[in-house]
Amino acid sequence: QVQLVESGGGLVQAGGSLRLSCAASGSISSIKRMGWYRQAPGKQRELVATITSGGMTNVAAPAKGRFTISRDNRKNTVYLQMNSLKPDDTAVYYCNADRCGSDWYPCDYWGQGTQVTVSS
Repeated sequence: QVQLVESGGGLVQAGGSLRLSCAASGSISSIKRMGWYRQAPGKQRELVATITSGGMTNVAAPAKGRFTISRDNRKNTVYLQMNSLKPDDTAVYYCNADRCGSDWYPCDYWGQGTQVTVSS
């Protein structure tokens, strides 16, 4: 089992920055890929960015150039640095682990989410 706990959300003005953290515990050595998703009111949950255990990253188009995903293996924590925030970035942000084990089999762990609100 894996537990994911997000933190760092809040209210920020457009153009500002926030850094989200996702602390992982449990069977963390099995995790091969983690990521951030977000869900705005009335919209489907969408991918923001992912990072593999080897450090390869992928950032979705709406966030590219503004958001950076990183990890600190010593702290078992994944970060999402969000710059140049826009009101459209307002959403609940969720941490996720979706590939586990040496065979990268699908797994599905989620945090409880953290609210990000960007005011205009």
